[in-house]
Amino acid sequence: MSKHQQNEVLPAPGGGADAASVLSLDGKVAVVTGASSGIGRAIALAYAAAGADVALTYRTNRRGADETADGARAAGRRAESIRADVAEQADVDALADVLRRTFGRVDVWVNNAGADILTGDAVRLSRIEKLDRLLTVDLHGTVLASWKAVELMERQASGGVILNMSWDHVLGGGMKSDYAQVFCAAKGGVYAFSRALAHSVAPRIRVNVLGPGWIETAYGNTLDPAVKQRISARIPLGRWGTPEDIAYAAVYLASDGAAYVTGQMLMINGGGVV
Repeated sequence: MSKHQQNEVLPAPGGGADAASVLSLDGKVAVVTGASSGIGRAIALAYAAAGADVALTYRTNRRGADETADGARAAGRRAESIRADVAEQADVDALADVLRRTFGRVDVWVNNAGADILTGDAVRLSRIEKLDRLLTVDLHGTVLASWKAVELMERQASGGVILNMSWDHVLGGGMKSDYAQVFCAAKGGVYAFSRALAHSVAPRIRVNVLGPGWIETAYGNTLDPAVKQRISARIPLGRWGTPEDIAYAAVYLASDGAAYVTGQMLMINGGGVV
């Protein structure tokens, strides 16, 4: 048989299962940190729609997290909102205890929680204060939560999946701005850490990274429309992404359809070259 013929008869992921079942999260338990709004909320709702029960964390926006949980329940799934500051070891330990008691296991853990340095009062922070905030929440918090996820998943026969949130610009140097530098410092660390973690915990646990580009979240809503249009013009697909664009990628990476994918960053940026 030729190489070309071999490629034609390769089985689908999951031993020949159909695409719908391979991409399903039916019966799985997923944790999404920072799920009270934006990308985190979109991921949690997409997971529920794909069949997963979901645990949602928040730090201050309980109302938003409860609304996300209500949306997941409307999809017929179990959902719980849990307060946790992922930058605090005590909170991460307490979160794991709640997950064990409430769900019994964790199949997917998404580290989406991140510090806001672009809107509200955070805009007036100094460059060093912004750096400290990002390193504390986005990097330190992701490391703590990932280690806890590994601890839980290593006790399970089925292993699990960890997804961490980075930024597409970390592979291209970012832009000419102070905030790009501090974002790259923190999110570049997330990317490098995730790659190292993926090698350490394979083959039972897969670790991948989401690399969003320009996404319509709170920051995008504050920009001048002319600035947003100039950015859109530089994106090959001609538009900003939506939280749902990130969520659908997160469903794929959490599913059995990505069973042979680990240690990678999936760029969700409309083809933008940074």
